[in-house]
Amino acid sequence: MARTWKILVVEDTPQNIKVLDAILTPHGYTVVAASSGAEALKHVRGELPDLILLDLVMPGMSGYEVARHLRADPATRFLPIVMVTAFGAQEEKVTALEAGADDFLTMPVNHLELLARVRSLLRLKEYHETIELQAAQLAEWNRTLEARVQRQVQELEQLRRLRRFLAPQLAEMIVASQ
Repeated sequence: MARTWKILVVEDTPQNIKVLDAILTPHGYTVVAASSGAEALKHVRGELPDLILLDLVMPGMSGYEVARHLRADPATRFLPIVMVTAFGAQEEKVTALEAGADDFLTMPVNHLELLARVRSLLRLKEYHETIELQAAQLAEWNRTLEARVQRQVQELEQLRRLRRFLAPQLAEMIVASQ
């Protein structure tokens, strides 16, 4: 079964939300919208999206501030963020990336470029999730192995002590029966 990706569009211009939704929804993405930075942070705390398309310039909290908040929270530290703005100055792009954005798009957005960047970041997110899962499994296997080694060390120590007083075959039978 294919995974359904949820994209949070944070944009204060309703027309831009409609445009982004019209591009993404036909490609199987679920689009959820927030019209302000504060609303976006509230939404993220309630239900974590897979990717955020974040307007840079909004009343109240800017896209820079939202990105910094998301990067400061361990739960959203690796959440993909694409800054979207009508301005494309080099300084804004650098500041957005330094604030925590993973990518940057200028409006009007090219449909194919948007879809390619979204696919790319979601693929990286999936790889990151796989690595986290494998790291957790590896840690569990390591704990199991350490416990097994500890048991074997205890059995060998017990066998060594018993062999001093009993015949080796009898000592091995006693340890094996425990």
